[in-house]
Amino acid sequence: MPGTRGAVPVPLHTNGGQRDLTEEILEAVDQHEHVPTAEAFPSTPQDKIKAALDRLASRQMVEYETHDKEEVHLTEEGQAIADEGSHEYKVWDAVRKAGRLSLKDPSLANASARLGQGNAFKLKWIKKDGDALVSLTDSVSDTTREQLQYAQEHRAFQDPKLLKDYSKRKLVNTQKVIAYVARKGPRWAKQMPVEVTDLTAEMIADGSWKTANFKPYNFNAKGTLGGEGVGGGTGALHPLNKVREEFRKIFFNMGFEEMPTARFVDSGFWNFDALYVPQQHPARDLQDTFYVSDPPEAGPPGADESMDIILAEMDVDDDQDESDHPSSDPATRAKDTTAKLDYQAYYENVRAVHQDGKYGSIGYRYPYTDAETRRLVLRTHTTAISAYVLHRLSANPRPCRYFSIDRVFRNETVDATHLAEFHQIEGVIADYNLTLGGLQAFLKRFFRNIGVPDLKFKPAYNPYTEPSMEVFAWHEGLNKIVEIGNSGMFRPEMLLAMGLPEDLRVYGFGLSLERPTMIKYGISNIRELLGHKVDLGFIESNPAVRLDRE
Repeated sequence: MPGTRGAVPVPLHTNGGQRDLTEEILEAVDQHEHVPTAEAFPSTPQDKIKAALDRLASRQMVEYETHDKEEVHLTEEGQAIADEGSHEYKVWDAVRKAGRLSLKDPSLANASARLGQGNAFKLKWIKKDGDALVSLTDSVSDTTREQLQYAQEHRAFQDPKLLKDYSKRKLVNTQKVIAYVARKGPRWAKQMPVEVTDLTAEMIADGSWKTANFKPYNFNAKGTLGGEGVGGGTGALHPLNKVREEFRKIFFNMGFEEMPTARFVDSGFWNFDALYVPQQHPARDLQDTFYVSDPPEAGPPGADESMDIILAEMDVDDDQDESDHPSSDPATRAKDTTAKLDYQAYYENVRAVHQDGKYGSIGYRYPYTDAETRRLVLRTHTTAISAYVLHRLSANPRPCRYFSIDRVFRNETVDATHLAEFHQIEGVIADYNLTLGGLQAFLKRFFRNIGVPDLKFKPAYNPYTEPSMEVFAWHEGLNKIVEIGNSGMFRPEMLLAMGLPEDLRVYGFGLSLERPTMIKYGISNIRELLGHKVDLGFIESNPAVRLDRE
């Protein structure tokens, strides 16, 4: 019959064929006052149960409550301990059975046995006797195994504090479980009624509309967001992108040009050596920097054609004297500029200033190695790009202003204010006879444009700037002063090695994109801004940003 709708089944494929889950839920609710779906249908996927309950609830035939909790599940190693015993128990058991077990016994050679041996010592189950191990007790209580067995059975620990410890040891993990409790609704019926969804001309003519069971309208149903049709909806700019665009406008209004920053992977030369960072500096350790293993190394420093073409296009607007570049083709202009640069001489200058000292500096006085310069890294700062651009400036020294906003990577511990991957805002200003006071005045004007009027400066150390200053501002969310940037004047050891004139000095300053965004949106934990824990509702509903206004 046109214009009618009966039961909308939720089919499940089982060994016995297909079954209708809605009918099974109705039967269960008919027999029990409250039906926990996780117990009544343990093997049924949660999304199937939810779909069936929603169909019944929309007709007010059933009502249901949602309960979610985190369950503890054993990892592969945790399961092995629950089945066979902890590492320390296995070591104790082997020593007890042997009576006296040599330290060189093959059973003690693997990593788990070494870990168990240490724990057994701490628990005073065994002791060292010469070159062997002996047992100190005839029986032990394997607490680790008992606690894991309890967690396996109850999906939780007796003491919630144990979860953090066992998760850290990678013996357990947690999974979020959603369950439902169903009960009879206001319009309970054991069978799904046939409902009329459309009023037709035939129904009016024959009078059947008078006794028809019409499907009620849901006046609370929401329309499709952002457009029509299934799956309609507009995208939303992430707060970081909104703040990034605002920063770009501020830089452009202050006469800056944007550097190309497509090189996420760079060599140790550009990321460290060119910035006068010594090769044994802690920032180059594995615990601070992500190194690339394939390809294993870069070639010697040289021109980047794609970057040079972009920079040549920018130079067209800067050059007052077009006689230096008679061609308007960016590729030709890029080649002309590259021809004026001697990368090998630059490399030797960097080597000399590190190893022996140069330009009035005594250098670091250590053996400079070529292998370290060629190691590939995920760039730790966009200053690697600034170094390339400033070296290129030596072909035509002049006052200029550059900025970049892009992603950088550091092997840092994640907490409320730090991520291993974040965005760096960087600016460089090259001009003649610059001073530190001028840098402070510029930074105050710059941060005033983004709505941060009160700055604090603190002396700092950076290998490539001297003097250097950290920049601080008040964070309302954290209720304390936080560091929002770093700044300084690039060292002569860095600039003169590039071939820039002695009186051409360069300001450098940088800050993360995340910190100002957190301050502007009142976010206290960076993981709520970037990463898998971000609330998409916050992304879609947050307003456009004006950094210079509340």
